[in-house]
Amino acid sequence: METKSVLFAGVGGQGIILASKILAKCAFDSGFMVKESELHGMAQRGGSVVSHVRFGDQVHSPLIPSGQSDYLVSMEELEGLRYTYYLKPESVVIYNVKQIIPPTINPEITPYPEDAKSVLEGMGFHVDEINAPEIAREAGNPKTENIVLLGALSNYLPFSLSKWEHTVAESVPSKFKDINLLAFHKGREITQH
Repeated sequence: METKSVLFAGVGGQGIILASKILAKCAFDSGFMVKESELHGMAQRGGSVVSHVRFGDQVHSPLIPSGQSDYLVSMEELEGLRYTYYLKPESVVIYNVKQIIPPTINPEITPYPEDAKSVLEGMGFHVDEINAPEIAREAGNPKTENIVLLGALSNYLPFSLSKWEHTVAESVPSKFKDINLLAFHKGREITQH
């Protein structure tokens, strides 16, 4: 299988690293070569966090070259727009409906971009808009937004449902296993074709 590349983008505290590690482990346990890389920036202050995950028969670098990502999991609207230069034409964007105003920006001087989904679609990307905050609350824990988005992504990747469930279950604390699995399945329902 040729290398597939997934970019996760958001801000510190959104669970980007956990989501990317779950994907990497799921790919590895499914028999693929996997490489992963993270860029934290000022994560503890709401700064940008990006994680690259690449898998396939042969993967030569953990970093996704510009214009080569197959998927973008955007956990925050502005961060999704910020990293579009990584995407191939017609890539899939799993897009979380969530705005986090950067603490260093005065919104009166620099307004938050309007209608990021339309901008992404106008660039030619397939956009799956997910209201992960609402779905995570329905699942029982607002901190499971990352798992909701991972569930949405799972329909596009060649791993079995049982492999996903096993990997999610063993990657979270046991007392939160059921809530995370519910969040995963609710996200998965959004993108089932």
